[in-house]
Amino acid sequence: MSLNSDKVTIIKELVEELNKYAHEYYVLDNPSVSDKEYDKKYDELTKLEKETGIVLPYSPTQRVGDRVLAEFQKYAHKGRLWSLDKAQDVQGIREWHIRNKKSVDEYNSSHEDKLPELKYVLTKKFDGLTINCTYDENGILIKAATRGTGEVGEDITAQVKTIKALPLKINNSSVIEVHGEAVMTKTAFEEYNKKAETPLKNLRNGAAGALRNLNVKETARRNLSAFFYDIGYNEGTAFRSYVEMMNFIKEMGFPQDDYVKVCRNIEEIEEELVAVEGIRNTLDYDIDGVVIVVDDMKTRDILGYTIKFPKWAIAYKFEAEEATTKLLEVEWNVGRSGRVTPTAILEPVELAGVTVKRATLNNMDDIQRKGVKIGCHVFVRRSNDVIPEIMGVVEESLKESNEIEPPTTCPYCGSELVQEGVHYFCENTLSCKPQMVKSIVHFGSREAMNIEGFSEKTAEQLFEKLQIKSIADLYRIKKEDLLTLEKFGDKKAQNLIDAIEKSKSCDLSSFIFALGIPNVGKKTAKDLVKKFKNLDNLKIASIDELTSVQDIGDIVAKSIIEFFKEEKIIQSINELLQLGVNPRYEEEEILESVFSGKTVVVTGTLKNYTRSSIKEKLESLGAKIAGSVSKKTDYVLAGEEAGSKYNKAVELGVRILSEDDFEKML
Repeated sequence: MSLNSDKVTIIKELVEELNKYAHEYYVLDNPSVSDKEYDKKYDELTKLEKETGIVLPYSPTQRVGDRVLAEFQKYAHKGRLWSLDKAQDVQGIREWHIRNKKSVDEYNSSHEDKLPELKYVLTKKFDGLTINCTYDENGILIKAATRGTGEVGEDITAQVKTIKALPLKINNSSVIEVHGEAVMTKTAFEEYNKKAETPLKNLRNGAAGALRNLNVKETARRNLSAFFYDIGYNEGTAFRSYVEMMNFIKEMGFPQDDYVKVCRNIEEIEEELVAVEGIRNTLDYDIDGVVIVVDDMKTRDILGYTIKFPKWAIAYKFEAEEATTKLLEVEWNVGRSGRVTPTAILEPVELAGVTVKRATLNNMDDIQRKGVKIGCHVFVRRSNDVIPEIMGVVEESLKESNEIEPPTTCPYCGSELVQEGVHYFCENTLSCKPQMVKSIVHFGSREAMNIEGFSEKTAEQLFEKLQIKSIADLYRIKKEDLLTLEKFGDKKAQNLIDAIEKSKSCDLSSFIFALGIPNVGKKTAKDLVKKFKNLDNLKIASIDELTSVQDIGDIVAKSIIEFFKEEKIIQSINELLQLGVNPRYEEEEILESVFSGKTVVVTGTLKNYTRSSIKEKLESLGAKIAGSVSKKTDYVLAGEEAGSKYNKAVELGVRILSEDDFEKML
């Protein structure tokens, strides 16, 4: 046996082993090896693949997504992907059931081979993007595509491979197409937005935009998940029931939601619909209803199809989070970075219990792509308490509408705007009020320099009355200057002077966050400080050094490098240091504790800790802080008025700690 064939054998073994570990971690939530052991084997596989030039199509290295595609190719599905008929109320489900029962009774009255009594299976209706995954006779994923027309979709194989829970190889010897829904979880959404130059607006767009992105690396950054629920094409043994099909999907290692309910009558279905809607807002992903299907496959064949829908399935839709209203005008606002962004002013409309008057319009590219015009009627969507977003236009209303024209000058200071890609910027950073005010407010915020008693109204007065035109000017303010401002008495003025003086002694991560480096949040600032220890090291860091920091990719690294290239910024930093600002770094001592390596979610109001102080305390104990509850959560620390996170923890069986429990464990 040659040396090369030995290496091929090792490659095959490593691929099988790593895929098994990934399934345990991402699907079963029950890892059998540490991250360190996994990484070691992964590095060994990468090295062998480079040495031999052999990469198996189901190797975990194929999930990286390090290429940009030229265009999307069309893909003809082997089996049609059907749309679902919809019902908005239980009466609609009742009428559907009556039609089904009538068809079954008619068949049974004229055939000896009787159909069984109707039995339905309920699953959640995920609000994401449908994907169709094709596996060959060797069980290897060979194609993944969007739904498209139902008969022809677009090839998104490279994008779908970035979904870590999706098996690249299954133990099956016939060609099949497996349908699923790609979703972005709230956890992944929050993590992405912490570092994103352009934050995502909602989960569905986050998932759809990831899979419809030719830059596969961007898809990978969004860390998508998926749930699988159907086999639309099967050259193997036919399934006798939907429950049998769902069990097969699970046995093949596909991620599957744990909610699969069997109901035998409308009363049971109605109870389940109420129950699912009740937990809707506690889930880590979006759902917009419940799918109800006939379980028996032969009964499905008898019920058949309409031109659009299978007669044996229906979707129960929850209350709409989308409405139609008129776009009255567009308001242009300037952000801290100088970016000028459009906001839609709407005719007020009730949406999910809230009156909506404004909606986001990301940029001119987004406006043109959606065909939005002033005076037209638009579809507005509100989800998860995020800012409402315009999803599209009512075509018939475009006749009496006007084009949206981007401004050529800044709406606040009148400076000429500069276009960079799809965005417009005001470069007047010194005397453009919104930019300066927001920069000052950010600099003095609690997570940054923590200047107490510092509000946006105060920042506006400093800008307008005291001519504060740079961050450094804050440290030149005198008490007698403040006494000239509205509502500033002796005590308030002295308190602000003391707070500004106190802020000079700060930790380095807070100072870096306060500088307002694009894409650098507080967590990233802390990670940078742990790596580089001081400001000088960070200023001269290379892209390779920066990307070696966990969770920092090319975009964040380039933002940091570009930031410290600016001469004005370096001058401002030096000015701050000369004025006595002294950012320091002390190595954190991570205490060995019961919380070391554990994932903790904090919810509600605690008696002895603020939200930031409990976070710092837990991090010093070696814990990982998460924003939402999942199966991977170890503890939920719950204070007074704990809300949906508490309910989610109860539902998943996660251990809940009171503040007293926490103190006792310490």
